[in-house]
Amino acid sequence: MAVKYKHKCTKCNQNYVTVTSRQRFIICYDCQKKELEGEITDPAMKKLFTIPEKYYEENTFLRSIKISYLRFEKLSEKQIEMFAKVVQKMNQESK
Repeated sequence: MAVKYKHKCTKCNQNYVTVTSRQRFIICYDCQKKELEGEITDPAMKKLFTIPEKYYEENTFLRSIKISYLRFEKLSEKQIEMFAKVVQKMNQESK
């Protein structure tokens, strides 16, 4: 398990973000919020990305996958599988 620590956002330099040593780009949720907004027309993807806002705030991986989909309008099967796996894990932890 990776060690987690708090680091200031590299974009706004105000908010602290919980990160691991593996993360290169440390950006807070507030700075990425505009990138997460967009129209998703595919019903399957719309269902996939309809998760609580709290999950996007806590997990940078979920944010990056959604931003990638909004940018390129497609995801690989591995990306979809891992997104669903992380969401399922977060659902279990919240219960």
